[in-house]
Formats: sequence, C-alpha cells, structure tokens
Amino acid sequence: MTEFKAAYLKLPEQELEERAGRLAELASPCRLCPRKCGSSRNSGDTGYCQTGFEPAISSAHAHFGEESPLSGNRGSGTIFFTNCNLGCIFCQNYDISHLGSGKAISTDELADVMLSLQKQGCHNINLVTPTHQIHSIVHALLSAVDGGLRVPIVYNTGGYDSQDIIRLLDGIVDIFMPDIKFFDPEISKDLADARDYPKVIKDAVRQMHRQVGDLVLSKDGVALRGLLVRHLVLPHGLAGSGEVFRFISSEISLDTYLNVMAQYRPCWKAVGADRIGDSLESSDYLHALSLARESGLTRLD
Repeated sequence: MTEFKAAYLKLPEQELEERAGRLAELASPCRLCPRKCGSSRNSGDTGYCQTGFEPAISSAHAHFGEESPLSGNRGSGTIFFTNCNLGCIFCQNYDISHLGSGKAISTDELADVMLSLQKQGCHNINLVTPTHQIHSIVHALLSAVDGGLRVPIVYNTGGYDSQDIIRLLDGIVDIFMPDIKFFDPEISKDLADARDYPKVIKDAVRQMHRQVGDLVLSKDGVALRGLLVRHLVLPHGLAGSGEVFRFISSEISLDTYLNVMAQYRPCWKAVGADRIGDSLESSDYLHALSLARESGLTRLD
C-alpha cells in the first residue's frame, strides 16, 4: 500500500478556502442541513439547532470506545459538538445534543483542539455531530493544516445531511460514519422530528460512498479512508433494521463496514413513552444481526 495522505492535504489551499467560504455563506441564512431553517446565525439567531455562527463543543479527548478501526491502540480524537439538527427523543447524549452542554470557542481554538488530539497520538480527528457546525470546522481545518495536521478526518453524523453539503466535503473528509437510524417516515417524524429522514439518509450515504468507497484499513487495522455505517437496533423493530441492511447491500456495497449496535436504553423523552420507552431485548439484537448476515453483509463490528 502506498503511504497514506489525508484527503484535505491533497486539495489546493485555495480550493479549501473556497469551500470554507461557500459553507459560511450557507450557514447564514442557514441552509446547512435539510431543514433549511434560514436562521441568520451570523446576526445572533440560532435556528432549529440552537447554535450560533461560531463553533461550540462539549468535550474533546482520545476515545477508546469507538469502533476498533477508529480507536486502534492510541484512540480516536473525538470532538463532541454541542447541539444537533435532529430531534431524537431517545438520544443518550441529550445533555449535549438537546440541552446545549458545552461552550462556544473560536475557529482558531478549534484548530488548536485538532492539533492537540493529533499530538496526543490519536489516529484521527473524529467530528461527532458536525452537520450544523461544518462551516466552522472547515474554516478551522485551514488553520490546523498550517499547524501541521495530518491525520484522517472522520465525519461522525446522525445522517440528516444535505447532499449539497456532502458534495462540498468531497476531498476534505476521509472517513464518513453515518448512523442510519430508521427507514419509516412516520417513525422518523415521531422519534426525530424529521419525516424526510429516510430519503435524506439514503441520498447522503450514496454520495458519501461515491466519494470515499469502502473502508480501507492500514496493515495495523486502523481506518484510513472509506465508509463506516452505524445502526442502532431499537425495540419493537422501530429502526427497520431489515430495510436498512437491504439498502446497504443492494445500493451501497456488500463490503460496507457495519456496526450493528445493541446499547439502546430509554433516555430523555423516551423514558415512559410507548414502545420506544422499552428496553432492547437480546433477541431483538440477535435477530437484527441475522438480518444483516442474510443481506450478505460480512464486515460486521
């Protein structure tokens, strides 16, 4: 294998600057996500995601609990961005995504965070919930590159991403990691306040895979480039796992790296709610795994 070079290092600096500028334009009035709420974020408005124009983060650290190709033996350099463009009522990080735990920082400070994580030895910079702050992230990346950033960028998203924005990330992001949550519009509306989520996530994942292909690992098993899909199994089949796996196998790739997750527990507004308020049974998870295998998917985490 030839020596790895992060995608953003192959882009001319002028191109990276132009992308950052275009994303900033789309951030106010805001059209960064499919909601297109039009919030004037550079004038103090916050819109659906309750986030201003400057970046806001909750924490940043070396994470050893991510998928093994991301964590490796030195950890994934995770940056948890405050707030979210989805309204999932069961979010396990609801204090960050819905209650706004975190603080606003400058883009230069965000660049310093990226460089600090690289200095700690992290294998990558893992952007957790980046959709609504991607304009600030790419702007910070410009400074981080000047400061010597070299590791892969991971776009760790809930999947409610506009194709137009994903296209602007072509040649910037090395690893796309969307969470495909559900495939039923009514369930998407009830659980995430996004009836169009199924169509949006399909279009987004297709575009992500076109850009980076299947997940490529180093000789040490560390992710370098490609698509990694997460799917959280929900009680009572609410996640539509079978449909999700059939979509991946038939429209994306049988070699897709897939993490079928079993850690669901009722949190936030899901506590006491009908169906989504129930705990996940082990039989539900095992059934989902069997559906993944029946779909022909073999790279299962």
